[in-house]
Amino acid sequence: MARIRIELPAQFPFATEVPLLISHINYQAHLDHVQLLGVVSEARARFLKSLGYSEMDVEGYGIIVADAAVQYRSEAFHGEVMRIELAATDFHAHGCDLAWRMSEADSGREVARGKTGIVFFDYAARQKAPVPVGFHRHFA
Repeated sequence: MARIRIELPAQFPFATEVPLLISHINYQAHLDHVQLLGVVSEARARFLKSLGYSEMDVEGYGIIVADAAVQYRSEAFHGEVMRIELAATDFHAHGCDLAWRMSEADSGREVARGKTGIVFFDYAARQKAPVPVGFHRHFA
């Protein structure tokens, strides 16, 4: 299987910090791979909130995570503070990718990078929806 290689954008318009809790740590005493996606989900919710949205209301539509790719770079440990940077990239008719980088806040050591594909969804009609114009405008 070919290794995943994730190219990141030159700039990230949003960043937030999340401390690693004991519940994020596995038996090997480092950040659990499943919990990593939970930390990224928290950052995604904060990103949307910074734009005036929520995961259930982006100009009347919700979002669905369609796919995710992760490339691990180093371990992370209980008590460290992760800086997660996000950017919306690769727009298509019904969604985009949210590219992200997670680094230890004090040292800048990169812990992981990834992309989460999101699709806008009309929950009332139970079908995918077009990218909201105002959301896209934030990144044009």
